[in-house]
Amino acid sequence: MGEGIWGFPESAGLVPGAQLIGYHVEATDGAIGKIDKHSGDVGRSYIVVNTGPWIFGHHVLVPAGVVSRVDHEGETVHVDCSKQQIKDSPDFESGRYADDVASILLIEQHYGRHM
Repeated sequence: MGEGIWGFPESAGLVPGAQLIGYHVEATDGAIGKIDKHSGDVGRSYIVVNTGPWIFGHHVLVPAGVVSRVDHEGETVHVDCSKQQIKDSPDFESGRYADDVASILLIEQHYGRHM
C-alpha cells in the first residue's frame, strides 16, 4: 500500500485480501458504477470500473492512488475524482494493460493531472 498513484493509500481503509468486485464506486459528485476487477499487486494496484448504463459499455482502469476510502460495510469505494474525470479516462481493454507501456503512461498522465 501507499506506492503513489499505483498504491492504495494507507488512509483508504482497504482490508488486505478484500474482494472489491461488485462494490459500488462513488466519485466526488455521485455514483459512477461498479468494480468489475481489481488488483492489489505491489506497485501496480488498480480497480476497473464498469460505468454501466451511465456510459454504455465503458470500462475504465482507475489507479489505486485515486481511491480515497473503502467502505466495506456499505460495499462502496470512494474515489477522489469526478464522474467527468472518470468518463474522460482511457478505455480499459482487458489483457492489454499489463504489458502496454503506452497505455500505462496514458493512464498515469490522465489521473496525475487530477491528483
